[in-house]
Amino acid sequence: MTSKVLSRPTARAAIADGQDWRAALERALDRITIESAPDLVLLFASAHYAPEFRALVGETRRRTGARTLAGCSGNGVVGSGCEIEDRPGLSLLALWCPEATFHPIRLHQEMLPLPEDAAHLPALADLASADVRAWFVFADPYRMDVQAAITGLGDLYPGVPVVGGMASAHANQRRSWIFFDDQVYDEGGVAIALTGPYHVLPVIAQGCDPIGEPWTITGTSRNTLTSISNRPALDVMQATLASLPLVERERAEQSLVVGFAADEYKDEFTRGDFLVRGVLGVDREQGTITVGDLPRIGQTIQFQVRDAAAADVELHQLLAETRALLHGTTPFAGILCTCNGRGKDLFGVCHHDASAVQAAFGDLPLAGLFCNGEIGPLGKRNRNFLHAFTASLFLLIRDDEGAENA
Repeated sequence: MTSKVLSRPTARAAIADGQDWRAALERALDRITIESAPDLVLLFASAHYAPEFRALVGETRRRTGARTLAGCSGNGVVGSGCEIEDRPGLSLLALWCPEATFHPIRLHQEMLPLPEDAAHLPALADLASADVRAWFVFADPYRMDVQAAITGLGDLYPGVPVVGGMASAHANQRRSWIFFDDQVYDEGGVAIALTGPYHVLPVIAQGCDPIGEPWTITGTSRNTLTSISNRPALDVMQATLASLPLVERERAEQSLVVGFAADEYKDEFTRGDFLVRGVLGVDREQGTITVGDLPRIGQTIQFQVRDAAAADVELHQLLAETRALLHGTTPFAGILCTCNGRGKDLFGVCHHDASAVQAAFGDLPLAGLFCNGEIGPLGKRNRNFLHAFTASLFLLIRDDEGAENA
């Protein structure tokens, strides 16, 4: 490894599969050139390798010489145009970012504020809000309140995007792993602040079509909707379904979810304006709906249909809009955090989300994973949320453009 100094941002990515992690890592490293120590290496690895994660992480750090290494486990991993599902694999992204600094922080549940507290993450106080351009967060979903971490970072660093995802493993495992430098943890997380002349452009594709009309929540009990617009919540849901044409009704009955407005101050709501959550069950006697969140009285809700067609249309539309928004600016790298509920089980084909990104941005160096939840901003106020069902792409861009991709 030489001491070559790069003057422009550079990113290199590789993905590889195989039962033997050493062989997979060797193939991945053969596909990228490590001429000098990267500022940051992101490593995402299949939970198939869990018994040997410590050796895998240590060897990756040693072979790349990364100043900082971060990442986590996944039940699948993502690379440029490729997704590895249901079999062992790993994905690497190496970043060299002149004039940038990556500030890693190890997250623990104990350092997070209680939801009702005004206190914030004290270990982060030495990073000035004006200097931080983005936070990358990878965290365990089982032993840490990730939403509290996102909220705390958002309060400390208003307007700064918090992006990333929650680690995952096999469907029957309630355990995941976090990678930080040479260490492997089965709880907490890692947060990395980016400072310098760079920014992150998030693309959050939820893959849902709103149906019916927006309503106001008037009654809740923990994660149960008891009334909507002063009517039993289940009655409103059934009336919404009944108002649809037969074909659309059958589609909705198979894939109904709920959306909570990300920005209550909007006059009109459209696709992408909602924080989407699953319907966990209904109580026909009580007329209630149980959902995958803690709804609030006064919150705006609209029922949504989530299926492959809606997800495909929205992702391609958002990618096209993002390309137009960039006006020729070239991202030099991307991170793709996609929901465990997407992939071939939703689309019926492999590589859907990664292929869509490749079609939009060519040979963009890309790495990521299938997540237990995706992290990113939503709405005009750019509040950071923990998402479900999304394909969340995070594009890394130097402020003055100019990038070298390999």
